[in-house]
Amino acid sequence: MSQLIFRDARQADLPLIVAIYNTTIASRMVTADTSPVSVESRQKWFDEHSPSKRPLWLVEDENSNILGWVSFQSFYGRPAYDATVEISIYLDEQQRGRGLGKQILQYCIKQAPALGIHTLLGFIFAHNVPSITLFEKMGFQEWANLPNIATLDHVERSLKIMGKRVS
Repeated sequence: MSQLIFRDARQADLPLIVAIYNTTIASRMVTADTSPVSVESRQKWFDEHSPSKRPLWLVEDENSNILGWVSFQSFYGRPAYDATVEISIYLDEQQRGRGLGKQILQYCIKQAPALGIHTLLGFIFAHNVPSITLFEKMGFQEWANLPNIATLDHVERSLKIMGKRVS
């Protein structure tokens, strides 16, 4: 397995970040968006990230090929929750199923304390068994199950919140 390189996302990366994200929509497994999003619609989200507190990292191989991205996003937007973040991992279509998610999650768990983060959360559709399995293998536990709160193609879907204390 190749060495992964994590670097802070730059404005010029936003179109690629959006393109990778948009490839996950049709599967109805990863996101509650039901149609592709635009670069413009993701600008505010992009701007809310900061390298020192809420990173948005591009994941590259040793040849600078972009494999995917990972973000830390504030949970609930209130100061008392500052040490809790939602983690999101999105891989390029050609990179899925290669074990990169595990490597990325390991890196994020290791980096979180230095960012003042004590708790990582993953919001995962209950039918997304591969992601739930990955998070469980990395020590996350189911902290909540929100039954049938999303409707995707006329099918109600449940959302699990997976949590892990990291410091």
